[in-house]
Amino acid sequence: MQPKTTHVRVFPERGLRRALCALLLAASMLMLSGAYLHANEAREFRFKYSEGERYRILSTVEQDVRINGVHSHSATILNRAAIEVSDLGEDDAHISAVYHTSEESTGHGQVYRWGEEYPTEFRRDSRGRFEISPEFFMPVVRDVPVFPDEQISPGHRWTHTGSEVHDFRRNFGLQEAFHFPIDVVYEYLGTAELDGQEFHRFSVTYNVFHQAPRQPRVRNAYPMLITGFSDQVLYWDDLRGRPHYYEEIYTFLVHLTDGTVVQFSGEADGRVIESEALDRRAAVDDIRKLLDELNIDESNVQEDERGVTITLENVQFAADSAVLRDTERAKLDQLAEILRRYGEYDLLVTGHTALAGTEAGRLQLSRERADSVAEYLLELGVRELDQILTRGFGAERPVADNMTEAGRRRNRRVELTILEN
Repeated sequence: MQPKTTHVRVFPERGLRRALCALLLAASMLMLSGAYLHANEAREFRFKYSEGERYRILSTVEQDVRINGVHSHSATILNRAAIEVSDLGEDDAHISAVYHTSEESTGHGQVYRWGEEYPTEFRRDSRGRFEISPEFFMPVVRDVPVFPDEQISPGHRWTHTGSEVHDFRRNFGLQEAFHFPIDVVYEYLGTAELDGQEFHRFSVTYNVFHQAPRQPRVRNAYPMLITGFSDQVLYWDDLRGRPHYYEEIYTFLVHLTDGTVVQFSGEADGRVIESEALDRRAAVDDIRKLLDELNIDESNVQEDERGVTITLENVQFAADSAVLRDTERAKLDQLAEILRRYGEYDLLVTGHTALAGTEAGRLQLSRERADSVAEYLLELGVRELDQILTRGFGAERPVADNMTEAGRRRNRRVELTILEN
């Protein structure tokens, strides 16, 4: 898994003007012809890497799930990946990445809840081929795209075998990464404009028919056959030497050992997002000064492993609910001014509770309260929908003693982390 004349006035005599017009027309035709030839000439495509290069990939999936032909549910899934390039070799580079998949909120809002996180690392060469340890679950699709050795022109087709890898631990109890091969067919489609720029466009298609090995130690139903297809269009950034955007339609059928057939169908798109590295120390100093100037009570800011976190202690909601009180909305109105200054970075809203009630109740309440804060920030236009994630920890991470009222006030908090992308 992303994110885009000079006019000279002359006044010659009529005959000279006609001659100039003819000359300009001829020159224009020559330029257009040259541009056409340039766009369609044979060329070689390769991945390019720069030491310390960092970017994000953001993708959204609209998916329908059917079980034995009956609609089960639909979902919108947000996937994020933070990529860093290092250790450049003669024809490859080391890629370290953190992939994150979202979960949807089940409330009335539409914010995305924190899901699974997958750190991974691999090497990739200039043609696009991976060298990766098999225990990693991400990325799902590997060795795609892989470019041919020769130069290619629009209409050129080639094939290369890649693979898909899936995490079936939660759904089917398979503890190891589930791999299957994909025979990918490529076609170079020429150039096209997107986001105000010109990119090279490729079709990427493959069909799947994979008979899985038996899993004698797994007691519940698990995949024994996977069939389906994926049709993608890839926009390639030749200047940076990496994909810029893709769109996909797909259907996969997972045949389980107990006879159940689960169908996953959907549409997806994803893009590379460029962003500057976050100067955490400078951001902490800047935000601390702004918190003081705005007189936002019971607040703090600090640098941590994910970025820069603003803590709001003793956040007030209606009793035993996730409904924000007016005083807290006013506080968030002020905080929005700070968050907009760092609008290019994603935001994680985390809810915490004091030690009261049941563990399950505390966890659910902390999630709902984080959702409530995130939804209000969306109303204020602080971020776009795909730039905010929420997470709840209940009372698992206290910062003070729950045996005192002062400590409980501090533990009833919301944290807003400006994420290092």
